[in-house]
Amino acid sequence: MAENQRKSTYIPLLISLFVIIIGIICYYTEVTFLEVVELKTIDARFASRGPQPTMNKVVLAVIDEKSLDMEGKWVWPRSKFADLITILSEMGAKVIGFDIGFLEPDEHGSVQTIRNIQKEASRLKNRDAGFEHYLEKTRKEHDYDQLLADAIKNAEAKVVLGYFHQMSYEGLEYVKEEDIQAHKENSINSKYKLVHADSQEAWDSRRVLETVYPESNIALIANSTEYAGYFNMLPDLDGVFRLVPGSLRFQNEFYAPLSIKCLEAYRGEDMILNLAEHGISHIEAENFDIFTTINGEVMVNFRGGKATFPHISITDILNGRISKEKIQGKIVLVGATAIGIFDLRPVPFEKNNYPGLEIHANVIDSVLARDFLKKPSWGEAFDLMAIIMAGLILGLILPRVGVIYSSLTGTLFFIGHILVCQSLFSGPGWILNMIYPLMVLVFTYIAIIAYRYVVEEKEKRFIRGAFSTYMAPAVVKQLEESPEKLQLGGENREITAFFSDVQGFTGISEKLEPPELVELLNEFLTEMTDIVYKHEGTVDKFEGDAIIAFFGAPNDLQNHAEKACDASIDMQKRLEQLRVHWASSGQPELRMRIGLYTGYAVVGNMGSKTRMDYTMMGDTVNTAARLEGVNKIYGNYTLVGETTYRNSGDTILFREIDSIYVIGKKEPVRVFEPIGYYTEINEEITKAVEYYTKGLYAYRGMEWDKAINLFGACLQTSPYDGPSKTMMRRCNEFKENPPEKGWDGVFSMTSK
Repeated sequence: MAENQRKSTYIPLLISLFVIIIGIICYYTEVTFLEVVELKTIDARFASRGPQPTMNKVVLAVIDEKSLDMEGKWVWPRSKFADLITILSEMGAKVIGFDIGFLEPDEHGSVQTIRNIQKEASRLKNRDAGFEHYLEKTRKEHDYDQLLADAIKNAEAKVVLGYFHQMSYEGLEYVKEEDIQAHKENSINSKYKLVHADSQEAWDSRRVLETVYPESNIALIANSTEYAGYFNMLPDLDGVFRLVPGSLRFQNEFYAPLSIKCLEAYRGEDMILNLAEHGISHIEAENFDIFTTINGEVMVNFRGGKATFPHISITDILNGRISKEKIQGKIVLVGATAIGIFDLRPVPFEKNNYPGLEIHANVIDSVLARDFLKKPSWGEAFDLMAIIMAGLILGLILPRVGVIYSSLTGTLFFIGHILVCQSLFSGPGWILNMIYPLMVLVFTYIAIIAYRYVVEEKEKRFIRGAFSTYMAPAVVKQLEESPEKLQLGGENREITAFFSDVQGFTGISEKLEPPELVELLNEFLTEMTDIVYKHEGTVDKFEGDAIIAFFGAPNDLQNHAEKACDASIDMQKRLEQLRVHWASSGQPELRMRIGLYTGYAVVGNMGSKTRMDYTMMGDTVNTAARLEGVNKIYGNYTLVGETTYRNSGDTILFREIDSIYVIGKKEPVRVFEPIGYYTEINEEITKAVEYYTKGLYAYRGMEWDKAINLFGACLQTSPYDGPSKTMMRRCNEFKENPPEKGWDGVFSMTSK
């Protein structure tokens, strides 16, 4: 069993180490399911943190349902956007960013028709100069692309155009190389002007997303401003948008997103893209850095749900229904929020209807506030340490505590890690892995508890098999629930040892047929054993008619001496009842002698590897066995040692019988007889005990005649009192042959 205890300690530790290794492998291989769950924990962190205040520097000019109703169905002519730019610029907007691409020439105008008329008119011999001037004037008025380009050039506000990159060749086989180069030329204003690489390996890193080509604005419009940025966004594994690519690479050129270009226009400075061997390390502004993931994505620190930033309907701007204060000095992002235009995306705060336009606004606002989400440089080390600690601490603690404390420990670690991750997210904006440490925690807990369940069930079966035959069911159950109380292999603990034997059993057995003897003995042993169990004792063994038991092991029994005395009294009372029953059926009337002694003994499973018994050994055991035999000398049926008497409580009446030297002990032992419970003692018994006690004092004082008279008085009250007869006989002997000088009043036993 000591080996089992060692196993119950190191096997859970091995289990935890195994789970830790699996957790680390999953962490580095990025298991899809777990990564999705981790992403959901980030959404939960946003929800727990709640909305955050904005810098009030960004407003959204939106194509909403109201604008579509008032200005006409989508797609609008570009003259409308030209008017919008002019109005916003006059209202004091500092930057106007478009989450809309002007990727094809405007088809709303009549420019091509007018050009065809001009071409035919140029062939006429008699050309009308006035008519030609009218045609040219009309052409310019209906060239909406030109109108938009002119509005962008003439605006006081800085205009940032939006476009997108094609990410796959699928379906684009028809695109010619010259077209791709034209798109590249038109997107030149979207490139990072400053790129710093730590090395050639950093420059060549494949971690930056490669694109097929930029789907640019038409040249006329693209060349009308210094600023352009892509509005590509890539969803996470679960389809939710939480990241914006910090850069896209095309033909070894690095392009910036719309949000970064709006910030460059607003701050009047070029941002620096910094490359390392792992990819993008960060985007550098004049006096701070924008943090990115290892793949170069900017984590969007969402300020809240939909409409966290002011939404202004474009129709209200075009029709002068907006005050200048709402626009002046702001970054105005232009885009669609109407459901029918399909620029709505799932984000942590909104599952389906969050405008893509507002994602750019969140990036801009968090940069202006310098309030970033980031995985710190020590984040990986923290994650690994959390994984290791989650498994290791549980592996060390769980085998050493009970079920309640196991559950409490697991729950505290689970909640504690969540609170730490949430606190660091809500405070400094650090994103630390939540799911992998929790996974290791949960699986370590489940595995160890499962192992413990299997082991404990096996241990319970062992305990039931080993102890149910000589222990009370309640005690066996207690050991099943707390097997740590059972020190298998032996332990030194205080107990009360119990020995009993049937008076004259050899003669009785000779008079009975074997079946009769077995029936009688089984009835006797069953009745007596039930009383031992009732008082939470443990039956060591049966030796024929003898019962060997002990109280105080393996269960914790603080009042084991009292329990043993109670059991002895109840046994003798039950035997009185059984003798009446046996006499009525013509069976022998059994009488039982009992010896009890309290002290330290070695208790545990002892024997060979193939045969073991839970038993006791030591001087305490030997003394109890001797006291059982001492009953023969004094003619009574229960004797206990002084240590048992002093620890037996205050409900039992005792009388001191004598002080004796038992075989094998050098020190004298004072022996006492438990007479019965005070509540059941009559006046005659009390008087008899008083006579005997006084007689014992006279005996020790060598007042033989006085002692004889007092023992005689006891016998008059209780005629069959064996100790009084024994002591009277001894006094008469001492009268004839006085003891030697220096006699201490202790009687020496000459046999066991």
